[in-house]
Amino acid sequence: MQEKSLRNGAGAMPNPLPGAEGVPRVLGFDVGDRRIGIAISDPLGYTAQPLLTLHRTNRRADMKSVGRLLRRHGVGEAVVGNPLYMSGDVSPQALKAQAFADDLRAEFGLTVHLWDERLTTTEAHRHLDEAGHAAGRERKGIIDQVAAVLILQSFLDARSVAGR
Repeated sequence: MQEKSLRNGAGAMPNPLPGAEGVPRVLGFDVGDRRIGIAISDPLGYTAQPLLTLHRTNRRADMKSVGRLLRRHGVGEAVVGNPLYMSGDVSPQALKAQAFADDLRAEFGLTVHLWDERLTTTEAHRHLDEAGHAAGRERKGIIDQVAAVLILQSFLDARSVAGR
């Protein structure tokens, strides 16, 4: 998995670093076969921002890169988009996302939430259209991050309504 601007080495996972109010940050993942869009919550756990797009290579490299992000940003939990069919049935891509979530739990002992992401990519394209981003290579580089932001923000909003 290729990543941008990460230089931390491997090692044991430290305890998550709390944000300003003692809330560990949350990472949101939009998992695809070639790329993983990643978003991060603000230190208070209210808003989601795009972080980066990881280009997948193999499971080991993917998990190593994710581990660096977890340490660097003091992450305490994760949300993985679960791309179910519109009927609610499990799609082949949902099985892959669920396996990725299982890998996160096993590798890092992380609390991982699967989050229904039906129509998230469509909504992400709509946001980029409204922002004036033309289709093409530039869009491919950010669409996964926008989808990850939508997944994470939906999760954060639901949790806020539920009272955490």
